[in-house]
Amino acid sequence: MSRKNDDVRGAIEALLFVSDEPVPASRLAKVLEAGQNEVESALKALAAEYADENRGFQLREVAGGWRLYTHPGFHDFVEEYVLSWDTRRLSQAALEALAVIAYHQPVARQGVNAIRGVNSEAVISSLIEKGLVREAGRDKNAGNAILYGTTRTFLERFGLKDLSELPPLEEFAPDPETERAIRERLNALDGSMLDIGDDDGVADEDESDEADEVD
Repeated sequence: MSRKNDDVRGAIEALLFVSDEPVPASRLAKVLEAGQNEVESALKALAAEYADENRGFQLREVAGGWRLYTHPGFHDFVEEYVLSWDTRRLSQAALEALAVIAYHQPVARQGVNAIRGVNSEAVISSLIEKGLVREAGRDKNAGNAILYGTTRTFLERFGLKDLSELPPLEEFAPDPETERAIRERLNALDGSMLDIGDDDGVADEDESDEADEVD
């Protein structure tokens, strides 16, 4: 194999590595200023090489382009690694807010504040940025407050098929009294505690855990 072919293959690998969607051979050829037939041959050769050597990744032609994927044989390891990594990045404040939203969605930010006892604006914003929480509508009966719910990414990261697989709340309550207190707070969200203070559902709080949330 010529030095030129090696350079093309290496350049293709580099471009695919930084791409988050399938890349057509024509696009790769244009970037590399190479012939499309040459690029297509290099792509097929790379795909065969990865398969023959049982690499941890594969090169597949999908949706009109080429993209790198992790090898299906190693998905269990990848899943365990990604789940533990993402969970470690969540602060205690974020985990608390995420739990409230998961168990009582759709819920307004004031509802999360009421249960946690502190302003949750910062942690909810962080959870949205991480793709774990989304806006799920508006509560017309509570000042048109934004309602929040969990996302498909939340289910994927925590290994859940759907929300019915969330463990019972009792598993997190150390004693009946604490469990009763948690349920009372949750039930209170349907009543007077949803007293909205402004247009987006945020009431003034004396405390905030904004500094507690770390990305």
